[in-house]
Formats: sequence, C-alpha cells, structure tokens
Amino acid sequence: MVPSHDAPPFGRCGSSIAERLQDAFHFPALNTSVAEARRRVLARLREWGIDEVACDDAQLVVSELFTNAVRHTDSDKVSCQLRISGARLRIEIADQGHTPTEPRARCSGADEESGRGLLLVGAVSEAWGVRPDDSGRGRVVWADLSHRRILH
Repeated sequence: MVPSHDAPPFGRCGSSIAERLQDAFHFPALNTSVAEARRRVLARLREWGIDEVACDDAQLVVSELFTNAVRHTDSDKVSCQLRISGARLRIEIADQGHTPTEPRARCSGADEESGRGLLLVGAVSEAWGVRPDDSGRGRVVWADLSHRRILH
C-alpha cells in the first residue's frame, strides 16, 4: 500500500457519533521502549475488547513504527496515540526530530537484517501515511487497522 499524506478524518459515522476510545502515551526514544510500547498497546486493546488478530497486527505496527522513530530521528521521546472509531483502529507514532527523507517502504535484500518494516505495516493495515507533527519539526506516521469488538 502506498502511504498517504492525507489522514482520513475520524468523526461521524452516518448521522450518529460512533463510540470513541483513545489512549496516548510516550516513552524515551530508546530501543528498550519499543517492547514497553507494545505491551501498553496490547493491554489497552484487550481492555477495550479488541479481537486478537487486530491486537497482533497493532503490536507489529507499533513495533515497526516506534523502532523507526527511535533509530532514524534525533528524538528524546516517541509518542503513541490509539483511537477507535467504529470498526477502525488508528495508530499514530510521533517523533520529535525530522530526518531529511520521509519514511517509505522499500525492498530489502535477502541478507539484510532491516528495511522491511513499512512493507509489513502496509500489509496489515488498510492505509498508512506520514504527516508533519503539530510543531512542524517532527512527524507522525499513522496506520489504520480494521478490528472487531469481542464481548466479555
């Protein structure tokens, strides 16, 4: 899937406002924070009753995007925001430091250890993209996943 700079808006679903669940957090821009972010996302999504396939996909997306923000920016912290709107889960990972190039999916050689993360994000998400953060210095990489709610 090709990334888009235009994040589709969340909002009204038909004529009524859909249930909205959201969470936001940040961790230091350290490799050890990636696992903490995955655990936080999994705990929140399970609390909200999100199906296991979407939980697994969300953990993969957070892991890849959080890792990219830690490795490829000069950020002190990396932020994550989760939002449920109807049957869509929006994941946003924001960094503080801008790099000269924009994140994009690329094909890596068989012997390369990295470089496939955004291909994986594209494979499990309905859409993903990049936009500047509110400060204009950093950026937000977002992905939309479909999900089902499980009754407890």
